[in-house]
Amino acid sequence: MKKVQAILMTLSVLCFAVPAMAQSGGGVVNLAPIGVGIGLALAAGLCGLGQGKATASAVEALARNPGARAGIQIFLLLGLAFIESLTLFTLVIIFIKIPTQ
Repeated sequence: MKKVQAILMTLSVLCFAVPAMAQSGGGVVNLAPIGVGIGLALAAGLCGLGQGKATASAVEALARNPGARAGIQIFLLLGLAFIESLTLFTLVIIFIKIPTQ
């Protein structure tokens, strides 16, 4: 597994190094869209995993103790709102940091 991971990391570095290190007359490669895509994908994917784990834990807690539904539901919705806000904050920060042309 480590060997496959090392190969994939090397290939990904080479994919980004080729356009960045190209010796063109004066053309500058703009890598901001690639960074935006990677950053937003990471934020959305990891927030999705967090939401899945939070929902799974809430459902398990409801299955164990159905009488505590109101308290669990309030904390679940509050937690999901906080998790979702992280993705939105990432989107806002990315749009602020993108250089305008």
